[in-house]
Amino acid sequence: MRQVGSLSHSRWECKYHVAFIPKYRRKAIFGEIRRQLGDGLRRLAEQNESRIEEGHLQPDHVHMLISIPPKYAVSQVIDYIKGKSAIHIARRYMERKRNFVGQHFWARGYFVSTVGRDEELIREYIRHQEHEDRRIDQINLM
Repeated sequence: MRQVGSLSHSRWECKYHVAFIPKYRRKAIFGEIRRQLGDGLRRLAEQNESRIEEGHLQPDHVHMLISIPPKYAVSQVIDYIKGKSAIHIARRYMERKRNFVGQHFWARGYFVSTVGRDEELIREYIRHQEHEDRRIDQINLM
């Protein structure tokens, strides 16, 4: 499933495994927010010429495999996605009509790792993350 992108003078394949959480790791990604957020994150990525190739939303975090052109910094794209999605969530679901100051949906940081040759392994991890979290929760209850 290798897909090489191209710019005017280069060909590239830059993929990253990214994970980030809502502030205080609240379990805030559910219901209507969860249904709308996936498409919203994909559209925001496309505005930076990036593509979310695999993704999974869980109540307390987001995992994605994202392809970002080398002309953009990873931090630039992720900050853009997190910032714009937070504004959308605040306006639509928290009933704040104006720009809000001091209230953030996402925590400040994020995890990022280059994908390289382990792309299929990372895709599998993202697909099955929710099942694995439930299994670990069941073990911890015993």
